[in-house]
Amino acid sequence: MTVLVVAAHPDDEVLGCGASIAKWTCEGTEVHVLILAEGATSREASRDLKTTAKQVSCLAESAHRAGEILGIASITLLGLPDNRMDTVDRIDVIKAIEEKVRQIRPSTVATHHAGDLNIDHRIAHESVVVACRPQPGHPVKNILAYEVPSSTEWQSPGSAPTFQPNTFEDVTGTLHLKLLALEEYGSEMRPWPHPRSVQSVEHLARWRGATIGCEAAEAYMLMRAIR
Repeated sequence: MTVLVVAAHPDDEVLGCGASIAKWTCEGTEVHVLILAEGATSREASRDLKTTAKQVSCLAESAHRAGEILGIASITLLGLPDNRMDTVDRIDVIKAIEEKVRQIRPSTVATHHAGDLNIDHRIAHESVVVACRPQPGHPVKNILAYEVPSSTEWQSPGSAPTFQPNTFEDVTGTLHLKLLALEEYGSEMRPWPHPRSVQSVEHLARWRGATIGCEAAEAYMLMRAIR
């Protein structure tokens, strides 16, 4: 089996499904990651890749180091504008995902939830759904939506679809690898009690595990399953 994880920014792949990735790769599944936006330039008033080049480079290096911990087969960073993906022609995002699907032919794609607060997350979700529409002979049979702390739970009620998980991955044996991978994203993590702190991420995994009777889990919404 081959899995493609489509993430909006460097660190989303680990926050959303890092422990699942580690579990899948330990089981022999080939996991590839496609990261759409560079993740740094939105912190300035205007997008200036010259002044943020070091930050962008550091995030890319963090993604590769985290990927090594999780056993990821390949990581592709497209470098689209951070938190400005609504300024990019949607067809270009879709085509990039389609090309990655054509290259690796995954049976499962995991990406963001449609109702996240972050605009790039929502665009990632919508683009995956279009790129993976179930045409005859298409390799993608399963689409999973993961949650990202500090985006999924921050959306205001009623303004977008809520995250209602119906699929869970028992990650009791690999949660520690997710937490190790997050340490590589030191610039993106925040101190407790921020939801994007290591403690908060672990608490969420413990809670998701408790809801299904195991030590730790990652939760997903199953958007499509073809059997």
